[in-house]
Amino acid sequence: MNEKSAESPLENPPAREAPEGYVDIEYVVEPNYAGWRLDRYLGEKIRRLSRTRIQRIIQRGLVCEWRLKPSTLVFPGLTFRIRRSSSGEPETPTELPIVFQDDWLLVLDKPAGLPIHPTARYQKGTLVSLLRERFGERFAEPAHRLDRETSGLVVCGRTTEACRVLGRLFISRDVHKEYLAVCEGHPPEDTFFVDAPIAEGTELIRIAVRIDRAEGKESRTRFQVLQRFVREGAPFALLRCYPETGRQHQIRIHLHEAGFPLVGDKMYGPDPGYFDRFSKRCLEPEAWERLRLPRHALHAGHIAFPHPGTRQTVSFDSPLPVDLVDFMAGKALAPGSEAGSEDSSEDAA
Repeated sequence: MNEKSAESPLENPPAREAPEGYVDIEYVVEPNYAGWRLDRYLGEKIRRLSRTRIQRIIQRGLVCEWRLKPSTLVFPGLTFRIRRSSSGEPETPTELPIVFQDDWLLVLDKPAGLPIHPTARYQKGTLVSLLRERFGERFAEPAHRLDRETSGLVVCGRTTEACRVLGRLFISRDVHKEYLAVCEGHPPEDTFFVDAPIAEGTELIRIAVRIDRAEGKESRTRFQVLQRFVREGAPFALLRCYPETGRQHQIRIHLHEAGFPLVGDKMYGPDPGYFDRFSKRCLEPEAWERLRLPRHALHAGHIAFPHPGTRQTVSFDSPLPVDLVDFMAGKALAPGSEAGSEDSSEDAA
């Protein structure tokens, strides 16, 4: 055990099984987070919580054989659990289509509505939980994030070295990503750019981002109009999105800034109050009608990067999912009223 990463074991470690009425949310530190402070690591995993609240959770005690503090430096494979009272967990998709698999990589086509990592609301119904249930504890680990409502390609590393290499590639922006999005309105130009600095946090939503010319970080996205269409008399467009930087919620906030918000976006859509009421499960029927879709219309459709083993460029594609194809075709939609809140903000898009 790395003495710099954890304190001595407890004399009486916590019970391994959660007592009745409680549930344990397990975390296993991935290689690309080696050397991070524990509070920073959890802040990355549970972005809806403030750092102060995360530190209080750690100080109250995590379920782990090692004594952990907020300042503990984590290491690959460190396993701990957060114990909380159990409550009804919203249903999430259970399918996990495999796009590609070899000894280094696992590429999945994540359905909309499936969180990647466990959160306070989602424990079993996550991509990580499904991976471990079906393939075992150390089969693969996601190398990046997608929002729960975003569908599309997720790249996972299958070895410690693969996870390290992929982590460096995503940080250095040596990964080429393209998204498909359905937005409101008809952009007048077939190609347009949004160059607008992004800062974290808004007055209404801590996990949201904002355009801030003074405090924001450089952020650029290129958009290409693939198709303009009309549904029920309202204009919409299918876009291909090329994020040139990797900020949280970049595509969503840039489309809002351009005046063409994503269809179904409760955070950056037609009303800034929608997300708060959605989180509290009291979003009115009129709002769902205005949103038009029960999830935001964003899909991670293409990704390319150097293979961590061969160093040769590999690329993967995922077609536009059925719900967005049906929306574009003008088909009737089932009433939308998702039960859970969008607990975490998971990817730059």
